[in-house]
Amino acid sequence: MKVLLINGSPHTHGCTFTALREVEKILNQEGISTEIVQIGTEQISGCIGCGSCLKTGKCIFDTDPVNELREKLETVDGLVVGSPVYYANPNGSLLCLLARLFYGSGNRYKGKLGAAVVSARRGGCASSFDAINKFFMMNNIHVVSSQYWNQVHGSSPEDVRKDLEGMQTMRTLAANMAWLLKCIELGRENGLPVPDSEKTIRTNFIR
Repeated sequence: MKVLLINGSPHTHGCTFTALREVEKILNQEGISTEIVQIGTEQISGCIGCGSCLKTGKCIFDTDPVNELREKLETVDGLVVGSPVYYANPNGSLLCLLARLFYGSGNRYKGKLGAAVVSARRGGCASSFDAINKFFMMNNIHVVSSQYWNQVHGSSPEDVRKDLEGMQTMRTLAANMAWLLKCIELGRENGLPVPDSEKTIRTNFIR
């Protein structure tokens, strides 16, 4: 079993990384392998809705991490997406990445586990947390809970480590994800399949 952790911050070892690292430590202790991927500081293009990925299985833009992450996500069992809070939203580059990562994915990631982690100096966590979770909930990815919303506070990694409740929330999240992954694995071993999906019905409100 493996979990992919995406660090949506331009700072490699900043506050968001500190929170994700706490999650990673518990997952590793529970026997779950992990990989942290940092999106970096290079420009990430937004989705242009061209539909190319629906035909080819990959994004037409191939100069940033999106296609690499599409392949990685297909091979893992869980995903944790971490982001700093900018103006009550996740990092814009991360939102561009997620939009392209999930656009046209259909049921490619169905049955995997997902969790959002957000980091702020003070406010904006709830709206950022909600924005990331919506990507999971539109793609049959099961959202993992914790003892509180998955957020940490601080202006530096040292501050985040002092957020004792936030760090405990990260550990609880990781323990819950590890337990659920093991439950799913036991289900597979005992013949319990992932639920079938109906063919998607798309409607609009223009008559």
